[in-house]
Amino acid sequence: MAAPNAPIVIACLQPGRRSMQAMQRSSQTACKRILLVEDDAPLAAEIALVLGDGGHAVTSLGDGGAALEASSAEQFDLLVVDRMLPGLDGLSLVARLRERHVHTPVLVISALGAVDERVRGLKAGGDDYLTKPFAFVELAARVEALLRRPQDTRQTVFRFGPLVMDLVSRTVTRDGAAVDLLPREFQLLEYLMRRPGQLVTRAMLLEDVWQYRFVPKTNLVDVHIGKLRRKIDGGSATSLIVSVRGTGFVFTPA
Repeated sequence: MAAPNAPIVIACLQPGRRSMQAMQRSSQTACKRILLVEDDAPLAAEIALVLGDGGHAVTSLGDGGAALEASSAEQFDLLVVDRMLPGLDGLSLVARLRERHVHTPVLVISALGAVDERVRGLKAGGDDYLTKPFAFVELAARVEALLRRPQDTRQTVFRFGPLVMDLVSRTVTRDGAAVDLLPREFQLLEYLMRRPGQLVTRAMLLEDVWQYRFVPKTNLVDVHIGKLRRKIDGGSATSLIVSVRGTGFVFTPA
């Protein structure tokens, strides 16, 4: 049996392995990264399977302290957090994350269903509160609703492995060392880091980063991506920005 703080990861299921109903449910949210924090192993396994069937990549942890470090160091699209956890409880976990300016949406799940308990969960920084026992179909619906919300523009720090971007200080570091970016390169990297694992087309970059209202025949994007790669990859043989032939690019955190 795995240790309580050892992560269990369920990757996005391939379309051929998923039901048509599940594909329709997740059509608007694609494959998102979800951190599940639940110390009841059987329940965690069931929830992870439900979310995985919805087309999402699920990382499962059973310890609040480990979840705090994981969600501070990595970029998740959603956290599903049990209120009663060993060590650091769920509400303290959420409050600590908000103190660290991590604004990832959080669904709190708990056996404490009184109104004042739900209010406490929301005041701690939770975005929604679901009382146990719950129907998995309701859990899935609440997850999809949170994932459909516009991305929180309040987030000012993005961390992916060795790469950290701070929007307030306008700095980027890799392994603690400063990466000197030109303003356009900074904009380009921010756009990619807000969409980890997602395909970003050249047309999207020209329209949203360069503000073009038409798509000219130019290698402008490729030239800037090439310069950005050389600056952020730090001599690594594996690039953080992967090219998709004839289409665009994917930011793949190390």
